Amino acid sequence: MSLLNAILVGLREIWAHKFRSLLTMLGIILGVSSLIAMSAIVKGMEHGMKEAMIALGGLDKVLTREAPVPTWQSHLSDQARGRTMRDVEALQRSAPLIRMVSPEMALERVTISRGDKRTRPSEFVGVWPVVIEMNLHNLEHGRFFNDVDEANAHAVIVIGTAIRDDLFGSPEQLGREVIPIGERVQINGQTFTIVGMFEHYESDQDRKKREWAREHPDEAAQKQAVARGRPGYGGGGSRSGWAFDRKNRTVYCPMNTMWLRFRAASGTGNVPDPTLTDIDFKVEDLSQMEDALQQAKNVLLTTHNGIEDFSFSTQEGNIESVDQAIRNARMSGGIISAISLLVGGIGIMNIMLASITERVREIGIRKAIGATFLDVFTQILVEAVVIAIIGGLAGLVAANLLVRFLASLSPTGNTPIVTFEAMAMAFGFSVAIGVLAGLFPAFKAAKLNPIQALRYE
Repeated sequence: MSLLNAILVGLREIWAHKFRSLLTMLGIILGVSSLIAMSAIVKGMEHGMKEAMIALGGLDKVLTREAPVPTWQSHLSDQARGRTMRDVEALQRSAPLIRMVSPEMALERVTISRGDKRTRPSEFVGVWPVVIEMNLHNLEHGRFFNDVDEANAHAVIVIGTAIRDDLFGSPEQLGREVIPIGERVQINGQTFTIVGMFEHYESDQDRKKREWAREHPDEAAQKQAVARGRPGYGGGGSRSGWAFDRKNRTVYCPMNTMWLRFRAASGTGNVPDPTLTDIDFKVEDLSQMEDALQQAKNVLLTTHNGIEDFSFSTQEGNIESVDQAIRNARMSGGIISAISLLVGGIGIMNIMLASITERVREIGIRKAIGATFLDVFTQILVEAVVIAIIGGLAGLVAANLLVRFLASLSPTGNTPIVTFEAMAMAFGFSVAIGVLAGLFPAFKAAKLNPIQALRYE
């Protein structure tokens, strides 16, 4: 019997016992659809988390943070000077594997006011213009600082859209775009002029929330009112959008302005405090990250007189943590889906054994007129695989319908992402299950003695 004839016989058997075949396929359908849906949900979560991390500056960004002096250097703790501009200059001069360095001098407990309106930024930082590329900012209106602003410590700032919304009103509230370039605000009692504003940053999840709220204003207002009544309501964005909310609430001023206007009071001997809050840098090549970190460490140990009072934090390390969590989620979902596929395989084996019992005389006749062991074995195996293939195809359709249903239940959540790799893997597993489930029934049918089979009642 040719392969095509074997497939046609298998399809006729399925059609002849439609309900029984459907119940047999159900395990395969559930296993394939659950595997694909689980993979799509996890992929959507992964997209949201990595989207936030990349928004903070990309994988090639490294943060130099303050660290306690090691125990073996505790006798030198009074000599630890912290991070200063001397470190920045040394990194620029002596670390060729680093392509840019961005010093930051932040001020905490900041209040920005305009008339009777007040707000608190996520960070108020004195920076260099290189921070634009360092933190992947996009200036939408106005300008950024120049050398004149830095040299003369001009009282100018660049703000995020959330600061604009708090002090001047949001476009949603006013029904028009507000561009506060040239406006003056008070920062801890000092007057500053807004010279630039970044574009509005938002995650895919927050964008969908905004679009949904625009299309369903009544439901959105009701949900917001309910949320305000809950403990801990903060009115912020989604959990996956915290990085974007942080960028929208950022306020930058020239480094020299921060140093002279806000650090003068905290210095000693009438000299403003020169300590930096952070030193961020980006490496030339991600593949040389370890070498670049070692190079930066050697340079900073030189400027810190051998005292290791600093540490490095990389986005790559955060991505690895996310990847580990995603792998664990995939493994858990994969085990559940594998159990469903195994149950489906047991169902296929059971139905094929029942089919052989019903067709003993048919198999005996075929063997009596010349069918070989391989012919019978192939026919039964192909029938099992046909059931698995049809179940797998039905599972692919069911998976896509299930993903759409889940997306409709939470239209503002992270969109599940169905990938070709997940579909191919699930379908491949269903075919493999069909092959494995059909081996024993096929072997049993092929071994039947034709004389005993013909006498079977």
